[in-house]
Amino acid sequence: MILKKTIQFNNNISPIMVNKIFFFLVFLLTSLIVNAQNTVIKAGHFFDARNGKMLENQIIVIQDGKIKEIGINPKFSDTDRIIDLSNSFVLPGLMDCHVHITDNLSHRNIQLEQMYAHESTSLRAIRGSVVAKQFLNNGFTTIKEIGNDANYATAAIIKAIKKGWIQGPTIIYAGKIIAPYGGQSRDVNPEHAHSWDFEYLDADTPDEIKKAVRKNIYNGATVIKLVTGDNGIYNQEDIKAAVDEAKKYDIKVTVHAIGGLAATNVISAGAAGIEHGFELNNKQLKLMKDKGIFLVGTDFSYDNLYAYGMDSTAAKTLNNNIMNRLKRAYKIGTPMAFGTDIIVNLPELNRVESGLKVLETWKLAEIPASYILQAMTIKSAELLGIDKERGILESNYYADIIAVKSNPLNNIESIKTVHFVMKQGKIIRNDKKH
Repeated sequence: MILKKTIQFNNNISPIMVNKIFFFLVFLLTSLIVNAQNTVIKAGHFFDARNGKMLENQIIVIQDGKIKEIGINPKFSDTDRIIDLSNSFVLPGLMDCHVHITDNLSHRNIQLEQMYAHESTSLRAIRGSVVAKQFLNNGFTTIKEIGNDANYATAAIIKAIKKGWIQGPTIIYAGKIIAPYGGQSRDVNPEHAHSWDFEYLDADTPDEIKKAVRKNIYNGATVIKLVTGDNGIYNQEDIKAAVDEAKKYDIKVTVHAIGGLAATNVISAGAAGIEHGFELNNKQLKLMKDKGIFLVGTDFSYDNLYAYGMDSTAAKTLNNNIMNRLKRAYKIGTPMAFGTDIIVNLPELNRVESGLKVLETWKLAEIPASYILQAMTIKSAELLGIDKERGILESNYYADIIAVKSNPLNNIESIKTVHFVMKQGKIIRNDKKH
């Protein structure tokens, strides 16, 4: 109406002509807005996650947070916003399927129970919001927060991200970890029993497990995590109770298991994934392949293990065992998704930088860089159940896009050189000098 009055005031013309001019200008402005709403990325080098190959000179047209069109010569308008990444290597946003964003324990001095006493849920949430932003800034547009976050601190972080109060990745969230009595605590005296309730739900029967699953879903969980083999081994029917209950809500179950009978029961019960699996044998890895069960190997480097308090000999031995299991899993064809499980930052490094040290183990295991990238994108998306909307750059997928300076297929370490990050079509980071 202000526009209309301005036309009438400034021009000695009839009301009919004013209306015509007014509606023409509205049409023109609307057309300009519509035509300018797309973002176009000129990708000099483009990772095709589905096929594990680098393509050249692709154009990505983005509209309303999703990829509208992609190819060598798609149509776009002169009024669209152009982002020139002609000299960069463009990838789908990375994914980490095993993180603990609210934790940060002392270097070589891990004391979980002390953290329960000294750090509130609100403090943990503040830390988690900082770490979540670190993940996003470094190219991880999706993470799986696997628990150990006090009284559902991550649920609040997720709400804050959705409200636009803070920036962070898309978070697939486990809630409290379900475990046999004691969680993953050690040697807690009876007077302080249940201090672990801060982060765990005790569940020792199928009915208790079902109730724990429901409680987590009520509090915002979008994946369920069990622990077996630490303070007790779940039977197959225990794990299946979780799998069946979660399935009612279209939610997957993943299980912390190192190996042996604990892992065999997980595989038999049909969980979606095994976390860690350091002692899995070839028969178990083959069964996982046959059933489509993912390994999230959390393949710690020597530096990571040493930071957790191991002496040099123990750290070297475990790192070698992890590397060997990783190599066997790849050779057998066990599906794998990338996960780090870092709760101790290395000196002078942030959480993401500390976590990416696990790439050293993947390289020692001689895993091809193309597969590592797939494990960090399309394969992680499959495990997380979001492979129809994220994990690759194709039409109708969310525009979760990053760019790095050099070819990660030549050296996977180049994913540490992220200089552009987009989440759902919104630019998070763009170092213009590149």
